[in-house]
Amino acid sequence: MPAGSQDDALKTKLKQMIIQACNKDIDPASIGDTDSLIGQRSDVGLDSLDVLQINVAIMNEFNIRIDDSKHARRVMKNINTLADFIQPGD
Repeated sequence: MPAGSQDDALKTKLKQMIIQACNKDIDPASIGDTDSLIGQRSDVGLDSLDVLQINVAIMNEFNIRIDDSKHARRVMKNINTLADFIQPGD
């Protein structure tokens, strides 16, 4: 199985999950795969509460848990890093 960052369907699903979990009013297609997700410089502008909500959504959908806030920041750097975390390559 290819890495998640090579799986366009997974990345689209993640973008939709982020928008739904965080009640963002943006088009999923406007989120680039390498765009920063967290922080003030991010177009998405996720904060720590958003990260927690995304973590719950990922746990419910994929049965994968992100252990702590530092790990979450690394995993949720952008869509590609999140997709690779959920679906590591062979």
